[in-house]
Parts: sequence; structure tokens; C-alpha cells
Amino acid sequence: MLALNKEWAKKSDFFVESAITFCTALFWFLKKYEGGRYCTLPHAIELSQIEYTKLFPVLATEPEISVLINPFISALKRGANEQLEGQIASAKIAIARLASPSLYYVLSGNDFDLDLNNPKAPKVICAGSNPAKRQIYGAVLSLYVERMLKLVNQEGKAKSSLIFDEFPTIYVPNIDALIATARSNKVATTLGVQDMSQLVQNYGKENADVIMNIAGNIVSGQVMGDSARQLSDRIGKIMQERESISINSSETSLSRSAQLETAVPPSKIAMLSSGQFVGLIADEPSHPIKLKAFHAEVAKDHNAARAREKAQVPIPAIRDVSKADVDANFRRIKQDVHNLIEREMEKIKSSPEYQAMQAAVADSGKKSSVSM
Repeated sequence: MLALNKEWAKKSDFFVESAITFCTALFWFLKKYEGGRYCTLPHAIELSQIEYTKLFPVLATEPEISVLINPFISALKRGANEQLEGQIASAKIAIARLASPSLYYVLSGNDFDLDLNNPKAPKVICAGSNPAKRQIYGAVLSLYVERMLKLVNQEGKAKSSLIFDEFPTIYVPNIDALIATARSNKVATTLGVQDMSQLVQNYGKENADVIMNIAGNIVSGQVMGDSARQLSDRIGKIMQERESISINSSETSLSRSAQLETAVPPSKIAMLSSGQFVGLIADEPSHPIKLKAFHAEVAKDHNAARAREKAQVPIPAIRDVSKADVDANFRRIKQDVHNLIEREMEKIKSSPEYQAMQAAVADSGKKSSVSM
């Protein structure tokens, strides 16, 4: 939800919390229902579109979820439909943007696990986005990444590396905690950022500062403004010698002095050429590094790079997927949710709890009509 609307990460009001709680209830119900066979994002999207008079009684059949949906049921019984719509509409509108046959196909099924550092079945997971649909695909990638991090950052797993290029385009909550704790679990985290201002825009100033400050290693090419100043301050100052020559009519004097100066001024960082980098490297007690700060140029071998590119082979297609397959999967998910609701409604429609809820809703509707 925060990946779909990044402004929510910067505030926490009643309607934001309500939208998140509503989606939490949907996923928790699907996880508990029939062993989680329908626990996918597409099923949750379709479930959110069910009318409230059917949806909430069905969700209430799971005792663990009743606490989450109690405020919504209370609003429904009181006839506070405008309040209820305000609480839930923001969530429904946000996740409805993901409703497309192609995304439903990718997000459903169970083709592989995300535990990439499983010692018994290690794997490489590579996911890309489309800049033209960054807001939609970024949310999907954020969902996968958040789930993957919970599986990866555990004891007893194999060594692994998590590399996020264009990191600000996705929203990963508590990424600072991952960087801080994953080291002990042999997980190396690399974040690729164009500029510090991107992090501030998408994560907020406070979170951006934490992410930048908690990173042990930082390597930077050309950046400007606040990013250059912060990086220059982080590298710090070094003792530098200065010479001054004074010439007058009778003599020439040469004086030398040493004083602390910025090792890499912001102006120099702002004028770095392609292939030039500055930064800091962290060490460990068993392998100390005397010169942690650096300002260097990478030796580029263009011929070797071109040779590697020519040697690359296309990624093999795992299976042929037709448009008919994608559309059939889209219809199947809709039918799954429809059948689920119908089965559960058949079970509960004669229960005292459901009858009482329906009576309360009908009574509140009559009162609203009279007041008008």
C-alpha cells in the first residue's frame, strides 16, 4: 500500500491506517482460508471489490480477523456509509490499479520460492521494471522484495547479495534495519541511487538520512548540491601542506604550512568525469584497511566489455504463454473469488450473527431515510 501511494509513508492519519488495516484483513483471511490456496494479490484485489454486506460477514468467519474488521462492521451497522467509503475507497482505488490480465498472471501461481539463499536450493532472482509504468510495477516489485527480505534475512542461510539498482523507484519499509542486521546473516546489501534527493523525495528526509548514514561502504560518481556536500563531509578532512611565496624588491621568501583541509571538496565531486569515483570503504578487525577513503579512476577495458556482450546468450523461455492463457487465468481468479463468497454466504446466511448484522444495516438505512 505504501508503495502505491508513497505520500502515505510520510503521514499516518485515520484514513491511511484504515486502508492498510482493510488490506491486512483481506490477506490474512486468504492466508487462513483453505490453507492459503487463494492467498495471492490478484485474489485480494478481487475480494476487495465485493460489496460490504457480503464481504464483512465472510471475513468475520475467521476469529483472528474479527478484531481487524470490527471498526468497519460497526460503521456498516450504524449506517455510516460515507465514513466507510472514505476508510476503504482509498485502498480499493489504489490496489485496483494493479488489476490487469498480465499482472494477474505473473502474480498468481506458485512457480518458485523467494528464498534465494536456501542452502539446498540457491537461486538468482532478477526482476526489472518499466519506466513508463513505474508506479504500478514499482508497487509489485516492492511486494516481492519485502517478502523476499523476510526469507533471506535468517540465520543458517547461505551467503547472498541483494542488489537494488534505482532503489528509490521501489518502497522497502525498514530497509535500514535490513542493512544493520543482515550483515550478521551473511547478506550484503547494495543500493543504487542517482542522487540523495531521490531518497528524500520517496522515503522522506528522516528515513533518507538513516539509510545514507547506516551504510558502511559508499561509492559515488558525479553528484551535486547536498549530495556532494554530505559526501565531502563524510570523507572528512586531511592534513595538507601549503606553500606561499612572497616577492618584494629586496628578497623572495618561501613559507610552508600544514593545516586541515577537506580531502575531496564538493566542487571536485561535482566535476568528476565518467569512470571517476570517490567514497569510503569499511573494514573489519581481521582485515584492516589503512586508507579507507579514496578518489580514483576505474581502468576501463572497452574491448573486453564488448567481447562479454557479444558472448551473452538470450534468456531461454521457460514456457510459451498465449494471450488466451493470460485471459483464462484472469477469468479464473474472478470466478475463484465469486465462488468463495457464494460458498461462505451459503454457510452463514442462516446464522444469528449474520441475521443480526443484516437487521442492523436495514434499521440504519430506515433511520437515514427518515432523517433526510
